[in-house]
Amino acid sequence: MPASLRRLLHAICLIACAGTVWGQGASNPPGFTVSPIIVVADPTPAEFLDLLGKTAKARWRLLFRPPPPTPPTDRARSALILGTLIGESYLIWQSGDAQQFRNTNQDIVSYCRTLGVGEKLMPRLMAQGKMAETEQWKELAVEIAESHQQLLAFLREMQDEDLALLIDTGLWLRILEVASKLAVESPMPEARPLCMGAPNTLQEMRDRIGKVSEKQRQTALIQRVQTAITEAQTAWQAAPKPAPEQDALLKMHQGIETLVQAVWEKEK
Repeated sequence: MPASLRRLLHAICLIACAGTVWGQGASNPPGFTVSPIIVVADPTPAEFLDLLGKTAKARWRLLFRPPPPTPPTDRARSALILGTLIGESYLIWQSGDAQQFRNTNQDIVSYCRTLGVGEKLMPRLMAQGKMAETEQWKELAVEIAESHQQLLAFLREMQDEDLALLIDTGLWLRILEVASKLAVESPMPEARPLCMGAPNTLQEMRDRIGKVSEKQRQTALIQRVQTAITEAQTAWQAAPKPAPEQDALLKMHQGIETLVQAVWEKEK
């Protein structure tokens, strides 16, 4: 099945009741209400953030990260940071902040240059900045997704499969950092099942990092990333139904937030 059709079907197949979030027939405790739309199967970053915003009443501008460090010489770390920046661009798109989008877009250009694909992607990335400036938000969402896929294709043409995998890993780490923060801060229990994304998302992250070359997986940074994803998945599986407790949520969020911050730290 073509990827575009698969995404469309997944977007249509929204889970519409709390029982189907945790397993058919699950019952809710007294006072536990769930939004009519809870989970998108295999969501795109835009779908996932849109769902979060509706469920947790997100104030996106409060979640922006400060500017990233100068691109490091470690290409694996640069790829992870670039992934978080692409995740950030989805977050900023949700907020409708044109200037912030253009700032992050410039950072993405710098990191693409570091990985050797800057010139190939420059026209497209510059066009995205113009689209934000003229508030073409609907078109921009499609453009972000397509340029992301083109970036991965360029890297694979250059035999840099590890970098492509790490960019996607960084993107979802940033998305999950935002998701867990919203869940921790939200007074609504229905936001909690979204704290670390759907179980499928976590499994895909684990599978993706498992495809990174053995040599790269032995580095301290990638081992740390792999451990954080595994711990998040374990915490999800152990969480009480229908939603994790607040303490568990906070621990999960702190683990991802600490990891993302470590990835962003300047080289010494």
